[in-house]
Amino acid sequence: MSQETVLYEKNDGIGTITLNRPHVKNALNLKMHEELFVCFNEANNDVEVKVIILQGAGDAFCAGADLKSVSLNNMDHFDYGLYLRETYNRLILFIADIQKPVIAYLNGIAVGAGLSIALACDFRVAEYDTKMALSFLKIGLVPDAGASYFLPRLVGLSKAMELALGETISAEEAYRINLITKIGSPDEFARSLASVPAQAYGLMTQNMKEGFEKSLAEVLEMEVSAQSQAGATEEHRQALIQFFTKK
Repeated sequence: MSQETVLYEKNDGIGTITLNRPHVKNALNLKMHEELFVCFNEANNDVEVKVIILQGAGDAFCAGADLKSVSLNNMDHFDYGLYLRETYNRLILFIADIQKPVIAYLNGIAVGAGLSIALACDFRVAEYDTKMALSFLKIGLVPDAGASYFLPRLVGLSKAMELALGETISAEEAYRINLITKIGSPDEFARSLASVPAQAYGLMTQNMKEGFEKSLAEVLEMEVSAQSQAGATEEHRQALIQFFTKK
């Protein structure tokens, strides 16, 4: 697979996807969208990959959409909504449906749609000097790429609306409000996730994500179905053998 704007490598069960336009802080253009989707698809379909990490090259995670890739001559006719449907929406839906652990490693600034993509991942790990912001309103646009969906669920509606005003926050503040999972390197966390029973993890994430939209009775039935499936897996059988052997 020939990739230019996005790199992909696999090592010890961890698939690492790297946004690779460091000269523009990994801002997203159309080619990057296409290559990013291809990489996520490959990592998702590879049975050897247990955990997926998304990171940025250089000193940034992602500076959001590359507005300079839109010609000023076309601004009067450019439909942001249509562009969203053809690029970000497809990517965000795909990431959200992945049943493997997906970690966004915020190794530098994460702003605009760059932060939105990180919100769609299961976990976010940020370096201490990372700065984050949803800067849409500052240029007369609204948060997109799933930010309106994920952010209120992570930090609550009031805090989400405050963050949508565009204030830049530190990694420490992001951790305090539950926007990120950990501060530092994702390596140890990724290795621990690689040992989690894959089928049970996938069922768990599906239940929790769908639980926001369903009634308690519906979620209880989803748990019944998921537990029946998990209880029949080889992963569960081996875990029981190990448990009783230790006893």
